[in-house]
Amino acid sequence: MSKKAFDDLDNEFGIFEESEEPVEIEVVKDTPKELKKVKKEEALDDRSKDYNYSRAQLYDIVEKMQESINDAMDVAHDSQHPRAYEVVFQGAKAAADVVDKIADLHKKMKDLEIEEVKVQQHNNSNTNIFMSGSTEELLKMLKESNKDK
Repeated sequence: MSKKAFDDLDNEFGIFEESEEPVEIEVVKDTPKELKKVKKEEALDDRSKDYNYSRAQLYDIVEKMQESINDAMDVAHDSQHPRAYEVVFQGAKAAADVVDKIADLHKKMKDLEIEEVKVQQHNNSNTNIFMSGSTEELLKMLKESNKDK
């Protein structure tokens, strides 16, 4: 059966032949080192974004708590009630805890940066290759280097 035998059916059902144009596909080969570098940069970027977001949220909380403490202090001063002062002191303690969290956040980020530097320093490999010669020559060379030390 030829294609012409189905032309009437194709026309009836609205099926038209599509032209196929060649599509260029670009193949990108990333080496494992390049992939690790990209992933590391993405991780650093995410960590930086998270740090900035956390820091901003903690600062916002401290500001809101400060406003609440000021309002509670006004109420305590006007009422001269011991419970009102207790609430003010508890609010001040909670605000101080949030400020400590900000300091902890800085310390954690600093520790992560130091740890990253240590990891980068320990990734060096010391590989010596003896390419030419016999095992006898290699042993002789090793003995000589031990004598020098």
